[in-house]
Amino acid sequence: MRTSREDIRNVAIIAHVDHGKTTLVDELLKQSGVFRANQEVQERVMDSNDLERERGITILSKNTAVFYKDTKINIIDTPGHADFGGEVERVLKMVNGVILLVDAFEGAMPQTKFVLKKALELDLKVIVCINKIDRPEARPDEVVDEVLELLMDLDASDEQLDCPFLYASAKRGHAVLDLNDSPQDMTPLFDAILKYIPAPEGDPEAGTQVLISTIDYNEYVGRIGVGKVDNGSISINQEVLVMNHHEPDKKKKVKISKLYEFDGLNKVEVTKAEIGSIVAISGIADIHIGDTICTVENPEPIPFQKISEPTIAMNFIVNDSPLAGQDGKYITSRHLRDRLFRELNTDVSLRVEETESADCFKVSGRGELHLSVLIENMRREGYEFAVSKAEVIYKEDERGKKLEPMELAYVDVPEEFSGSVIQKLSERKGELQGMGIGSDGSSRLEFSIPARGLIGFRGDFLTMTKGTGILNTIFDGYAPYKGDIKFRKQGSLIAFESGESVTYGLFNAQARGTLFIGPGEKVYSGMIIGQSGKAEDIELNVCKTKHLTNTRSSSADEALTLVTPKVLSLEQALEFIDNDELLEVTPVSLRIRKRILDPRLRKRDAMKKKG
Repeated sequence: MRTSREDIRNVAIIAHVDHGKTTLVDELLKQSGVFRANQEVQERVMDSNDLERERGITILSKNTAVFYKDTKINIIDTPGHADFGGEVERVLKMVNGVILLVDAFEGAMPQTKFVLKKALELDLKVIVCINKIDRPEARPDEVVDEVLELLMDLDASDEQLDCPFLYASAKRGHAVLDLNDSPQDMTPLFDAILKYIPAPEGDPEAGTQVLISTIDYNEYVGRIGVGKVDNGSISINQEVLVMNHHEPDKKKKVKISKLYEFDGLNKVEVTKAEIGSIVAISGIADIHIGDTICTVENPEPIPFQKISEPTIAMNFIVNDSPLAGQDGKYITSRHLRDRLFRELNTDVSLRVEETESADCFKVSGRGELHLSVLIENMRREGYEFAVSKAEVIYKEDERGKKLEPMELAYVDVPEEFSGSVIQKLSERKGELQGMGIGSDGSSRLEFSIPARGLIGFRGDFLTMTKGTGILNTIFDGYAPYKGDIKFRKQGSLIAFESGESVTYGLFNAQARGTLFIGPGEKVYSGMIIGQSGKAEDIELNVCKTKHLTNTRSSSADEALTLVTPKVLSLEQALEFIDNDELLEVTPVSLRIRKRILDPRLRKRDAMKKKG
């Protein structure tokens, strides 16, 4: 007999990137008394990973819980980037409602649409929270209309359209039901959660059913499965079966050794959990997302959405450059293999495949950002390796026709740049689907474009729009191949010999293009030191010093002025490399190099490809 558990609410916070989800959770934690009065609290306490804190983005979903009026509110903070959309889809399985957070100035953005669509498909209740109302350019009333339009576009039911709207400033820690109310604290939002988000339901007398929706990983206890108790109860020392809806043969008998519930930012050990509780279970070695923990007597796995397939892949290769092993702590193929396979413990949208070479692994993910976050995390941990150019993953239809992943790209740019953006995206096989005017008079463009057309575009886009453009993309299924795209029009400047770069050599080289390095840097033959001004590659000697005679003194070098080199970020370097090039990644440096370092072998290879 199904009953509802009134002392619990399970809610996810969904929003576009940078609309204030994590800050809002911070405030809910503070105001529910999770922290002691004198406790020093970091800002954005939920973003625990260094990279999340620096970039100001949430990559992994996080669980927390607060108590309000004797009700436990389990809150899940989700990522907003489309590359981490796999996280959002699964997390929504644990909750009965969502708080949709929308920036009072930016309004409904592409990602808002993406996450809201998923919530409506699962028939979840929605509370709309217009955030950042204290921004001077805020336009809350217009944003409310935009959200209602979005709900209608997504075919929301009458019940879903009748959702409550609140206005908040997460930064200042207050929310109101009406803009004319004087703001106090977050109480109106807490009340709205209790009133509008349904209590979880289930049959307490039925057999145990817990669907694992996310995986946490801890070096001491290994994999930790997190999920909601859908039916029955689960307790310590209980014998259970691990099953999976998509793998009928999977039946593994295990014993529950450790069980936790969430309280504030901590996991608290419990001996038993009832329906509606969100629990963490450790001690099951190979537990995966989508597994159901069932009773042995009457096992029944819960159906769940299959995880979205990766659309982009690159090779991670053991670094074999002449400077290999100087910066990194972990440099062998065993180190690389162990680290990549360990990433699969927590990142389910990632695939890692071994290749014919023991030193090379094919890593596939949901987008450039997805893979660049992994690369950045690894180099911070002391890994040293090389990566190839990102390539999209093609498919074939039943007639053998080549299909490629497509993206919807939403571009907001000041009007004077819209012409050049349209031209650039058209060159990359983008088709303009719609044009509009944004709230601030800027142009809002919508394109359908192959995923490969966006590889390496962001850097160009920021330069083209002088840093004022905003580009958002969402995966839009597979479509027939759109034809070849010519990417880089310029070749590379390649170092001709190994040594240390000197001012004299660089001064002569800078006339040939844009340099990526300054004087006093280690270089080797085959390393790329800049971008050529022409279409072909140019080999240069930047270690060359001037022959000194009585009349030519070395001090004359000091008068040579060098243009400041263009130092590439990880994303820019990944965008720059061509098919015959690699990016050497170490904890200290990023170096671009030719795949084949020897110039004679490189020429022979090029001739072979032409022939």
